[in-house]
Amino acid sequence: MLGVELLELPDWNCCGASAAHSTDDVLAYQLAGRNLKIAAEEGKDLVIPCAACYSRLKAAEKTERETTSAVSGNIRVLSILEFLAGAEMAEKIQTLKKRSLEGLRVVCYYGCLYSRPPRITGAKNYENPDEMDRLLKRIGVESLPWSYKTDCCGGSLVLTRTDIVRRLTQKLFDRALDTGAEAIVVACPLCQANLDTRQEEISREAGKNYTIPIFYFTELLGIALGHRDPGKWWKKHFVDPSGLLSKKGLN
Repeated sequence: MLGVELLELPDWNCCGASAAHSTDDVLAYQLAGRNLKIAAEEGKDLVIPCAACYSRLKAAEKTERETTSAVSGNIRVLSILEFLAGAEMAEKIQTLKKRSLEGLRVVCYYGCLYSRPPRITGAKNYENPDEMDRLLKRIGVESLPWSYKTDCCGGSLVLTRTDIVRRLTQKLFDRALDTGAEAIVVACPLCQANLDTRQEEISREAGKNYTIPIFYFTELLGIALGHRDPGKWWKKHFVDPSGLLSKKGLN
C-alpha cells in the first residue's frame, strides 16, 4: 500500500531471544550476526517487526562495530516503527491516507525493548519515545500522554512467573484507563500477545472487567490507508476491537 517491497531474508535463523543471550553471549552474537551477514550479502536493510529480534540484531550490530570483524557493511537495522515513522515514510502515509481516525483516543505502549538499553538502540528519548505518538497523530488518532510507555509487561515471564505478568499487565490496563484511553497501541508483537490474551484471567482474579482493545500500530495505519478488509485481523484478537471501531465509525 505504501509502495515498499519487502523481501524475506533468505535462510534466516532464530535470533536467539531470549534463550541464547541469557545462557551464552557468544552464541547469542553468532545467531544474530549470521542474519546480519546474510542481509549484508543481499545489500538490504533489515526492517524488524519484533522488539526482541530488533534488540538482538542491534546488539550484534554494536558488537560488530566494536570489533575488526564487521560484516554488516552499510546496511541499517531498523524496527518497523523506526522505518515507518521516519520523515519520508511518515509523510507518505499522511499523503496516501484515505480516512482519518479522528475521535479514537489511545495510549502508545513501546514496551521495554524498543528503545532500551540506549547504548544498544542508540535511542535519545529512551524513557519517553514518541515516534508512534507522532505517526498516529498524522492519521488523526489522539495519542494521550502517560508515564508507562516503556514499562515492562512481563513478556519474558509468561511461562515461569504468570503471577508477575498479571500484576504488571494489570497496572498497564489501569493506568491506560486512568488516562481516558479507549485502546492501547503497541509496537511489539510479544507485548500485543501478552496484553491481549491476559485480560480475561486478570478480570477473574481482580473482580474487574478488562476489555481493552490492543492494536499493533500497523493495524491502525491499514485502516487509515484504506485496506479493503481489516475485519479479518480482528478475528485474531482475543479482545475484539470491532465494537470500538464501529462506535467511532471506523469499521
